[in-house]
Amino acid sequence: MQIFFIILLFVIGSSLGSFLCCQARRMHLKTTSKGKSKKLSSRSVCLSCGYQLRWYDNIPIISWLVLHGKCRKCGKKIGLAEILSELGMGLTFLALGTTINIGSASPLTWAVFIFTLFLVLNLGFLAIYDGLYGELPTLCLTISIICAIIVICLKEWLILSSSSFSSNIILDPIASVAILGGLYFILYIISKGKWVGDGDWVLGTALGLALASPWLALITLFIANVLACLVMTPVVKKSKNKRIHFGPFMVIAFVITLTFADFFYYAIGM
Repeated sequence: MQIFFIILLFVIGSSLGSFLCCQARRMHLKTTSKGKSKKLSSRSVCLSCGYQLRWYDNIPIISWLVLHGKCRKCGKKIGLAEILSELGMGLTFLALGTTINIGSASPLTWAVFIFTLFLVLNLGFLAIYDGLYGELPTLCLTISIICAIIVICLKEWLILSSSSFSSNIILDPIASVAILGGLYFILYIISKGKWVGDGDWVLGTALGLALASPWLALITLFIANVLACLVMTPVVKKSKNKRIHFGPFMVIAFVITLTFADFFYYAIGM
């Protein structure tokens, strides 16, 4: 049953990844129309020729592979964003599915899990949008903060249901936010927005709240910067004016840390 649950989460996640990528493109097209009347199709279409995609063109991962990443009609490349979004969200949902035992999880544990999925969905949209256009929409950042607050409140409730009150319940989330949100805010102020964008520190704040642990925040920060260096160094060498968009790396690092939180706690002796 647990295996079926994890596989189901992968299918749902990859489907939602396709949806999020489509909505990111729609939002960007809408916001860059500069007030011009532009009717957006309610169905998925090829951005090159306007071909309306059929249902069999929208099967996550499989359709992209079958079509070799090209439009069925005009043959223009669809791009890597679609399959990366589908794979990324599918693997994210799969990974988070391994963190809960469906046979013994309490209602409160399920609540934490479900709201974490909602948070990750919004973070996934932010990662896709930032990766494509180098921006982090304010509305989505606000939703991330709200979801993170709900997640941390549920986590603290879960902790208090099985143990007595400790000052760490309050201090750990504050330290976590200071590490992820605070550090990026300082970098933003010092560089006047040249090193990191104004949305990165807000995103970091949401991630810090959801993690609610200074140790996990440090690990997330480390993983995010290592990933950014590995992926973006060759790109920056080719184009010195290329700006690094940290959003996707922060979200990926957050998911990795959240998935292997127990392992990291064990590794540092906690």
